[in-house]
Amino acid sequence: MSRRVFIWVGHPKSDTLCAAIADAYQAGATRNGAQLRRMDLGDMSFDMEVAGSGDSDTPLEPDLAAWQDNITWADHLLFVHPYWWGAMPTKAKAVLDRALSSGFGYRYRARGMAWDKLLAGKTADAVITSDTPPLIDTLIYRKPARRVLKNQVLGFCGIDTNKIVQFGSVKLADPKKIAGWIGRAERMGMRAAA
Repeated sequence: MSRRVFIWVGHPKSDTLCAAIADAYQAGATRNGAQLRRMDLGDMSFDMEVAGSGDSDTPLEPDLAAWQDNITWADHLLFVHPYWWGAMPTKAKAVLDRALSSGFGYRYRARGMAWDKLLAGKTADAVITSDTPPLIDTLIYRKPARRVLKNQVLGFCGIDTNKIVQFGSVKLADPKKIAGWIGRAERMGMRAAA
C-alpha cells in the first residue's frame, strides 16, 4: 500500500524557494508511488486571531478544516517554511495556533500535567530556509526553529520526526548550491514514500 504524504508549504508567497523545495519533494515522493496532498499557505484564507490556545467555540474556516483533514489522512508530513526572526512566518504559526488544537493534535488529561498525543503513528520531515547559516544558527542561537518544530509542535502531538533540515544562507547561495538543496529535497521525498 502506498504511503499518504501531505505537504504543507508555510510561506505566505507562492513563487519561492520553499515552493521549489516542496515541488522537488513532491516529485520524489510521487515517483516512488506515494499518494499526495498539498496545501500552500499563500492560498489559505482564515482569521489569524486566536481567542486562547485552541479552546474557542468558533468553528474552523474551510481551509483550516481541510488542513486538519489532510493531517488526519496522511501517514507522513512535510512542513516547509522560511526562518523569519527565529521562527516560521506569523501566518504559518497561526495555522498551528488555530488548527493544531486541543482535541485534534493533543488532549490534556483531567488531572496533572500529562496529555494524549492524538497524532501518534505519523512521521514527518521539515525543511526550513534561512539567511542565517545553519552552523551559526546551531552554535549561537541553538537552532530554535528546528528545536521547536521537532519537540514542541510535532513531538508534542506524537508525530515522529525523520529529518529536519535547514538550508542557508539563502541570500549567499549560488545557483549550484540551490540546485543541491532541490536535489536533496527530491531524495527526501523519495525516502518518505518508501
